[in-house]
Amino acid sequence: MISDAGKGSYRENVEKLSKMSFAVGVYRPPSEGGSSSLLLRVTENCPWNKCTFCEMYKGHPFVYRSTEAIKADIDTVGAMVNEIREVSRKLGHAGNLNRDVLRALLNVNPYLNENHCFSTVFSWLYSGGKTAFLQDANSMIMRPHEFVDILRHLRKTLDTLTRVTSYTRSKTLAQRKLEELVSIREAGLDRIHVGLETGDDEILELIRKGVTSADQIEGGKKAMAAGFQLSEYWMPDLGGRERWRQHAENTARVLNEINPNYIRSRPFVPRQGTEIFEDYEQGRLHISSPHERLEELRLMIENLNVTSRVCFDHNMNSWTNRQGGLLFSLDYEGYQFPDEKPRVLDLIREGLSVDESRHIDVKELIAMGSL
Repeated sequence: MISDAGKGSYRENVEKLSKMSFAVGVYRPPSEGGSSSLLLRVTENCPWNKCTFCEMYKGHPFVYRSTEAIKADIDTVGAMVNEIREVSRKLGHAGNLNRDVLRALLNVNPYLNENHCFSTVFSWLYSGGKTAFLQDANSMIMRPHEFVDILRHLRKTLDTLTRVTSYTRSKTLAQRKLEELVSIREAGLDRIHVGLETGDDEILELIRKGVTSADQIEGGKKAMAAGFQLSEYWMPDLGGRERWRQHAENTARVLNEINPNYIRSRPFVPRQGTEIFEDYEQGRLHISSPHERLEELRLMIENLNVTSRVCFDHNMNSWTNRQGGLLFSLDYEGYQFPDEKPRVLDLIREGLSVDESRHIDVKELIAMGSL
């Protein structure tokens, strides 16, 4: 039990914390949540925002934030770190974080728990303060010299960071000069997450991705040449029953050309409020059954010739194994190809041997309004 006198010794620190805020967006990759990455908004929403399958930023205009505003947010995070660690020191924990420090902070101001900025920073520090994710949909759209300036300030201010990551688009990567990407990498951006979705040009046009497979290959190769860790996301069943084969074969073709560090599976779900959901409802797009999705996945995996890690770290990779558990590991590091390619193919065969009714059917979830 902390006495009122004890609380008084750090009450001022808590009051300062309660008044601090910075821009935090909603979205980040699952792997960044798993590592409790610090979330910092360098741009707001999506500069493209035309994809027919995506509802994330619809109705929200793109905002190009100034370097001054972003640096001020980074400085705010730095100040919050100092105040939190000072409370820890006053409690005798030498600046380290634990549940006692959190309880002490909330004893003074219970509403801190509802402060998203505080929760983000405390969780990040509690997990070691190692990783940061720069939001929103395409930070690489920033002018290269400004992005470099931001990254240098971030690394200088928050010197415990060992990895900084962000979303970007293949098209933007393709448009950047290699030397610009190298300067961004050297300034402190380690990993980039790219929504490939599909390598098929017909489907890319239908979903209004604003990129061609040639752009994807060029952008991906540039990112790898610049030294980034590259995560490419693809969406099984994005072409539906109508285009499953070309989707699988051309996605593998593009990924083989890029050979990224990570290939991450995000099975397609038609989200309410998107144009592609209307295609699904009106019968222009037919969602595949669980076994049909596995057959598409098998074709794509069979055609993959990469040294990437292939990952199923999203909850919609929900096929069932013979024991009733998940077919694939949800581990963020996935399966190392080519060594573990036979294992993944064996798992797919196991999934196909399980009665289809035991797998989660996306169509049933949609009908129940769960998605």
